[in-house]
Amino acid sequence: MAVITISRGSYSKGKEVAEGVAARLGFECVSRDILLEASDRFNIPEIKLLHAIHDAPSILDRLSHGQIAYITYIRSALLEHVKAGNVVYHGLAGHMLLKGIEKVLKVRILADPGLRVAVVMERERVGEKEARRMIARIDEERRKWTRRLYGVDPWDPSLYDLVICIDKIKVEGATRLICEAASQGAFVFTKNDRRKLADLALSCKLKSELLDLDHNVTVTSDYGNVLVFTKSDDRKARKMEEKLHSLAGSLPELHNIEVRVGEPKLSTDA
Repeated sequence: MAVITISRGSYSKGKEVAEGVAARLGFECVSRDILLEASDRFNIPEIKLLHAIHDAPSILDRLSHGQIAYITYIRSALLEHVKAGNVVYHGLAGHMLLKGIEKVLKVRILADPGLRVAVVMERERVGEKEARRMIARIDEERRKWTRRLYGVDPWDPSLYDLVICIDKIKVEGATRLICEAASQGAFVFTKNDRRKLADLALSCKLKSELLDLDHNVTVTSDYGNVLVFTKSDDRKARKMEEKLHSLAGSLPELHNIEVRVGEPKLSTDA
């Protein structure tokens, strides 16, 4: 079992690389489908989810409760795919959405600015000046988004296991390098890794169901034993417990539920 995230700059051929890796390894390749699934599951318009992961709040603004919820919904949908293993995800901040899963192979695809400009000019039918402006705007939004949510710069190479410049290596070479890296023991999931991943997916799924009651709720799971912390009152806590018990029948991996009022001592929240 392996999981690969491929972060790509706009117009950098990252999509072609991801599809090539998935085809060569026989893995599932997911990207925008995650938004569609989250949209269907939580009855949220896809455009709102798209804005949640693309539009950064200003420095003076805080993330709205809606944005926090939407990102949780997207992460939950992604984890449902990832927990089955053998997945390539390409798109914005995959390495951050799967934060906490140590053995994910995190790849960044770079492209020469000139190549990106040429691709934009061809695809969007715009001149060079407009193409450069579009690229700069998209890059800045992605940088602001990641900084505001996770406090890191998405261009920092230390966030990735593999950084590939597509100009000289080309798509085929990048595909081969990633496949070779994925076969290394450091990125192969053990039985215990898979169990932790299943617990994380369960935590995120249950958190997404409780956000309407408390947008700051903390949910953890250990072998399917779920512990929920809420800063709300006892009445809200009882509602949460009732809601979780109503879901238990459709979640065989859920074994026990406990809801507490207060702050968790250690946060391994989904």
